[in-house]
Amino acid sequence: MRISIFGLGYVGAVSAACLARDGHTVIGVDPNRTKVDLINAARAPIVEAGLAEAIAAAVAAGRLRASTDVNGAMRDTQLSLLCVGTPSRANGSLDLSHVRRVCEQIGQALAEKDGYHVVVARSTMLPGTTADIVIPTLEECSGKRAGLDFGVCNNPEFLREGSAMEDYRRPPKTVIGEIDTRAGDALVELYRELDAPLLRLPLEASEMVKYADNAWHALKVCFANEIGTLCKGVGVDGHVVMDAFCRDTVLNLSPYYLKPGFAFGGSCLPKDVRALTYKGRELDLELPLLGAILPSNGRQLERAVKMVMDTGHKRIGVLGFSFKAGTDDLRESPVVELIERLIGKGYELRLYDRNVKLAALTGANRDYILNAIPHISRLMVDSVEAVLDFAQTVVVGNRAAEFAATPARLKSGQILVDLVRLGDGAPPPCPGKYQGIAW
Repeated sequence: MRISIFGLGYVGAVSAACLARDGHTVIGVDPNRTKVDLINAARAPIVEAGLAEAIAAAVAAGRLRASTDVNGAMRDTQLSLLCVGTPSRANGSLDLSHVRRVCEQIGQALAEKDGYHVVVARSTMLPGTTADIVIPTLEECSGKRAGLDFGVCNNPEFLREGSAMEDYRRPPKTVIGEIDTRAGDALVELYRELDAPLLRLPLEASEMVKYADNAWHALKVCFANEIGTLCKGVGVDGHVVMDAFCRDTVLNLSPYYLKPGFAFGGSCLPKDVRALTYKGRELDLELPLLGAILPSNGRQLERAVKMVMDTGHKRIGVLGFSFKAGTDDLRESPVVELIERLIGKGYELRLYDRNVKLAALTGANRDYILNAIPHISRLMVDSVEAVLDFAQTVVVGNRAAEFAATPARLKSGQILVDLVRLGDGAPPPCPGKYQGIAW
């Protein structure tokens, strides 16, 4: 392909070198004459392992050059990558002035260009930026329509400084956010040689992926440091502990627990987090991340309460209230806490959970329901049907298989509040009746 890259900073320079190395013809565009001259002299504008050699080879082969001429670059290429900076302002918001300016320039060039051109936002931008800023600016300055006269995609990068050349060749994933299939197909063709899962997502989802990744990376660093701080406080080698932690790829380093949903509960997680944070206080250690876990978990409970209250209904049915499907354990179940909050606010409730039956409860569970929450036992019914016949709003609290058909069984006027994401794919198709807690 013939590609123009706007912005020859870290992402732009690496992308230009790698695309040219792969056989594409690349024009790098930047208002900074020093960067342009360096690339045309076959030199790298930044320090990155392997970049200088790749630029030198690409320039020598005639596949890479740089320019300050936006119109010329747009005229001579089929696809443009926006790799301009989006730095932080003092208040934490993004400075999108470079994005606006380059979109104005590209839009003006599009106005003079015949034929279909694809504009790809590769800069890191918050969800909604491409739809609210990139596309309107391009359309206003070109007089053309995105998705019809030209294509627009979002294509986040996953390059780490120090290993960016290798990361480009072997990314963890290739994410394409698209407004039309034709534009997305052009990027699929561009990256067809890359050995990585290809994800074609809605535009805003693709923008959010990069932020989820980086927030997770930052969280991991802080988590390991706080565990290390606590380890040192009790005389344990933090590296030994985290080496053992990282050996678990079933739960610890895996997709498990990483799907948005309701609050955690049960007999282990709340108790152990409380014990860790108490030990930290006892040792006079500041552990703000560990200390924020239970309050954050509580916010998710409050969101669920508000979702139910916002339906405006007074008769509430709850399907599944043990702390997870397949157990009768109600200890520290967040759904039980949700139920108690609603009772306290005057709502009428009916509850069903196949596994929570008084006749089957023994030991601690029996004592808990009879002595700690006897008011809840009086609200239990024997079937899903009994809940659906009573309730105006139905809350699904765990993923028991018998609840999967609930969306299709809703009656006119009923609302379903889903705390677990029923089904394995997209939310169930019941517009106007269905609300997911984080989707």
